[in-house]
Amino acid sequence: MKHGKRYDDSVKRFDQAALHTPAEAIDLLKAIAGAKFDETVEVAVRLGVDPRHADQIVRGTVVLPSGTGRQTRVAVFAAGEAAQAARDAGADVVGSDDLVSRVEKEGFLDFDIAIATPDLMVQVGKLGKVLGPRGLMPNAKTGTVTTDVGKAVAEFKAGRVEYRTDRFGNVHVLIGKASFENSALLENLRVLVDELVRAKPAAAKGRYMRSITVSSTMGPGIKIDPLKARLSDEDLAKSA
Repeated sequence: MKHGKRYDDSVKRFDQAALHTPAEAIDLLKAIAGAKFDETVEVAVRLGVDPRHADQIVRGTVVLPSGTGRQTRVAVFAAGEAAQAARDAGADVVGSDDLVSRVEKEGFLDFDIAIATPDLMVQVGKLGKVLGPRGLMPNAKTGTVTTDVGKAVAEFKAGRVEYRTDRFGNVHVLIGKASFENSALLENLRVLVDELVRAKPAAAKGRYMRSITVSSTMGPGIKIDPLKARLSDEDLAKSA
């Protein structure tokens, strides 16, 4: 793969094979994030699971305490009081049969998260071929099928993100922007790692966290030592 000059220059500034502590990795990431825009910071975690087996799929949501740094567009499939609660919480688009029709017939997909009340899932289920491949299908396991849509909307707007293993057992989650304070990125990283550990499937055998890599939008991956990835409060205090 051919990279740009800035990327190639960044690679020369550190040992790509070296394992870093989380604090070292974030320091390095911020030092080499030189794009003219505020780059997104993403974490890629390779887990010791086999997603071909349903009982080893790692999936859920986690609320990042420092937020994601981006505007999340939320669509809510709801009616009546639930629809009003979604609007009051700041949902970008709210509807029931009309929203289902809009997605199905007009191809409307101008949103990042879809939330639905249980009673609307019969209609929303018809959109599986449209929403499913894009990762937008509401699901009870990720908290996007709920009766408390107001709370769900507020949390996703504040920094709640979904995670799910891909077919290779990797999880990719954004944890903020390069402009964030180091302590904010480290706190988000800690919460994510703790959540993935909590979500470890009982069927997973052997080493669970195989590798952790952090990167900015235009930058190279920086490896974090999985054995040092779980930060303590003392570690976070030092980074503040």
